[in-house]
Amino acid sequence: MSGRSLHIGLNRVDPAHYNGWNGALNACEFDANDMETLAKSRGFETSKLLTQEATAGAIIAAIEDAVSGLGPGDIFLCSYSGHGSQVADTNDDEPDRSDETWVAFDRQIVDDELYALWGRFRPGVRIIVLSDSCHSGSVARRIDDEVPDPVATREAADRESPRYRAMPRDVMIATYRAHKDLYDGIQSSVATAPKADIGATVLLVSGCQDDQLSLDGFSNGLFTENLRAVWNDGAWRGSYAAFHEAIRTRMPARQQPNYMRVGAANDQFEQQDPFTVS
Repeated sequence: MSGRSLHIGLNRVDPAHYNGWNGALNACEFDANDMETLAKSRGFETSKLLTQEATAGAIIAAIEDAVSGLGPGDIFLCSYSGHGSQVADTNDDEPDRSDETWVAFDRQIVDDELYALWGRFRPGVRIIVLSDSCHSGSVARRIDDEVPDPVATREAADRESPRYRAMPRDVMIATYRAHKDLYDGIQSSVATAPKADIGATVLLVSGCQDDQLSLDGFSNGLFTENLRAVWNDGAWRGSYAAFHEAIRTRMPARQQPNYMRVGAANDQFEQQDPFTVS
């Protein structure tokens, strides 16, 4: 069995795409570096994309490389630290009429794109996705149903210290309106097969619930900081669900990490010590 990992960290984005907003954060590159160190300690073959390197095309290409290189029993770890956002759901596959996104350097990656990529992995592949970003759990509600004051506008977001890893609502709306054809075209080009049809097993651990915000930090995001504390340089033993619960209990009520599985059931995988390759 073999393991590959991809670690993505964006301390800013390209203002040319995001209505003049650069999305400045402090600790996302630190998160990516630290998660790469963790992965190397567990025997993963690692790759990393930081800020300007972390374009949508580069992220997708790196995941596609893992698709072609991994077979049944192998494992893929993907960690993302950066802003989360949403675009309007135009292919009617979301009950809340919104698709979550990762805010890559040059454009957003829509969750439909990610699920299509997970669906290309061979059955039997184990996948762990860690997303230290806002609004990155299972889809339950729209961001713009009740936008928290700290991210209602870019000016409000810029006043926060540490900042939250959410695209401000005014930037979200302006970016979607300016690039509507792009994002609608992405959704129309991606198959809308049910997430349960994924042949691999995907464990998603996100930094907060759908209606919450993930805090940035000075050396790590709050979620990554607590993940590393629980991991304790590899001393942790227990299932992924127990690992998630141990992280959750360390975190404030306003930021509670989410855990979910999509794709094929694999109880043996879920019961393994986290980040086990063989």
